[in-house]
Amino acid sequence: MLNNLRLADYLIAHVPIDPDIIRQIVDSQKTAPVSKGEYLLMQGEICRHSFFVEKGLLRYYSIDSKGKEHILQFAPENWFVVDRESAYFGKPSQYFIQALEDSTVVMLDEQFISELGASYPAFTAFNNKLLHNHIRHLQNRVNQLLSFTAGERYLQFIELYPDVLLRVPQTMVASYLGITPESLSRVRKELSQKHSAQ
Repeated sequence: MLNNLRLADYLIAHVPIDPDIIRQIVDSQKTAPVSKGEYLLMQGEICRHSFFVEKGLLRYYSIDSKGKEHILQFAPENWFVVDRESAYFGKPSQYFIQALEDSTVVMLDEQFISELGASYPAFTAFNNKLLHNHIRHLQNRVNQLLSFTAGERYLQFIELYPDVLLRVPQTMVASYLGITPESLSRVRKELSQKHSAQ
């Protein structure tokens, strides 16, 4: 498991603002324990917060008309997760955000983020970097789903989420990869055999 950081420590490491100011700012936001299985966002609700995971693991997913789950993102320690469309445009969310482990989450509301950016340009630059990084991940994800083999997607998953593989059921990994659990088993077996042959 990765070393988990408090949000204040994370921001101090990434944003050139006086550490005492950062601690004071973060202390004004709600930090909440979230039990395994608990939802931070339900489909149809407005997403009011960006969530920073200080400890634990969340998943961000949808359920299609046939009842099938599609995981868009895992959020382990030191990751942010938010439904940006819902939070920014005030639209009912199409997604769920759920804790997969007992977690500790800092809840940052959009007004707070806007006011912080207005007061501290360095935070705006940091937030823009986060946004562009999120867009980059989504573009890579779409490209992988369209053009990568299941094996290539699996290897990319391990690179992006090195510790998550051991923390979630195989069915969830398969959902993230857009394949069946049976296909995932075949991929893992083929990669294992290929590795053993080398």
